[in-house]
This record gives sequence, C-alpha cells and structure tokens, in this order.
Amino acid sequence: MVESNAKADLLRYLQDARDALLWKLEGLSEYDIRRPFTPTGTNLLGLVKHVTGVELAYFGDTFGRPYFDAEPPQWWYTEDAESNADMWATADESREQIVGLYRQAWEHTNSTIETLALDTIGHVPWWPEEQREVTLHHVAVRVIADTHRHAGHADVLRELMDGSVGWLQGKENVPSGDEEWWKEYRSRLEQVAREVGNR
Repeated sequence: MVESNAKADLLRYLQDARDALLWKLEGLSEYDIRRPFTPTGTNLLGLVKHVTGVELAYFGDTFGRPYFDAEPPQWWYTEDAESNADMWATADESREQIVGLYRQAWEHTNSTIETLALDTIGHVPWWPEEQREVTLHHVAVRVIADTHRHAGHADVLRELMDGSVGWLQGKENVPSGDEEWWKEYRSRLEQVAREVGNR
C-alpha cells in the first residue's frame, strides 16, 4: 500500500512548477527574458518576479512569518506600489537578483509548510475581511495552481520566442517529431480549424 504524505505531495508539485518556470530562462539574453510578448506586457523574468512575491506574501505575511525584516521592496504589494510592478524587472533589477530572491522564497515557503500543520489558520491581509481566514493547505493549493499557470505562460512565450518546448529539461513531454513533422501537424490543425470555422 502506498503511504500518503500530503506535505510531500504539495512540495513536489510546487517544486515542479518552480523548476519549469526557471528552465524557461535558460540560454536567453537579458533582452529576451525581459521583452514583453503580449499586449499586457507578459515577459519571462516578470513571471518569476511575480511568483516570488506570491510565495513570500502567501506563506509569509498570511501566517505571521514575514520574509522582510524591514521595508519590503518598492514593487511589493502595498498601496504605494506602482500598478503591475511585480510583473516586470526594472533596469536596476538583475536576473541574478530576482532568481536569487525566488530561490530564497522557496526556502521560506518550504519552511512554512514543513513547520506548520496543514490545518493552521492564516489571514490574507489583502483579501476582503470576510474572506481572509484560510488554512495552510488552501494557500498551498492556490499557490501551486498559480505557479503552474504562470509556468504555462512561460511555455508559450518561450516557444514563440525561439521554438523551445517542453515541461522540464529531460522531460520535454511532447512528441519527438522533427521540424517537418511539426509543420505537417500544425498545417493539419489549421486545415481543420478553417473547415469548421467556415461551416
């Protein structure tokens, strides 16, 4: 019989999403990790910065374990922060700084999950008063879902950028067709879409 370990499961799926997101930065220039690829400015380094803040806020402030001893950075979720400031890196914020803070956030999050019971009650300060009370389990599931969502955004951005695809290094999780196979596959999908669209 397989033993259930809820905390280990949560940490595993969270780490999978973290690793997938960071892998999408590998081999890219400073320009490419920062350049906005959508009308709303979505960019790879901004996604990493955003999920860093999500982890530090939800697993820190929510459970009385704030990460920042003094003033948080200017992009932190305060009333004074510029709108969407957590979704892009300024010229003064390096890849190393943001990725480094993200890795520190992992340690902080992991410590919170390992230290507290999953039914520990926390309070999300930025939620409406009547909805603020949450369990650690709820927060963990929410953050895992959010991180996987943004890893999916990164998948699409990277593929549009240079054709790189896959879930994790060594676990690409896509058919192993060559360029011609993918061209024919895409053409077939386009043909079906046009056929159905023209009905």
